[in-house]
Amino acid sequence: QVQLVESGGGLVQAGGSLRLSCTTSGRTFKNYVVGWFRQAPGKEREFLAHITFTWSGVTTYADSVKGRFTVSRDYPKNTVYLQMNGLKSEDTAVYYCAAKGNRFYSEADMAGGSWGQGTQVNVSS
Repeated sequence: QVQLVESGGGLVQAGGSLRLSCTTSGRTFKNYVVGWFRQAPGKEREFLAHITFTWSGVTTYADSVKGRFTVSRDYPKNTVYLQMNGLKSEDTAVYYCAAKGNRFYSEADMAGGSWGQGTQVNVSS
């Protein structure tokens, strides 16, 4: 497992943008799959996107965010980003970075994986 450190959450108006960052403490993301989930109050944790931390950087997105959110990685900085554009009030949630040695598409897939502490994103309408 790796220790994940997130940053970049905050308050933004509807239609605005935010960029979340996720990095590790003491280890590298090399050969991991790193991605993002979110959890709104009273709802289950929802998969958003992931990227393979390889030179090819293969990405996968949930349909709910495809076209608005972009996951990317900075290999030398050992950091994964989630760029969120066109934010809506329903995007308000706690956003979590996640990492595992193989691809994941749901919270259930994350058994044995690592989670960040979460960062709050609030979108005002």
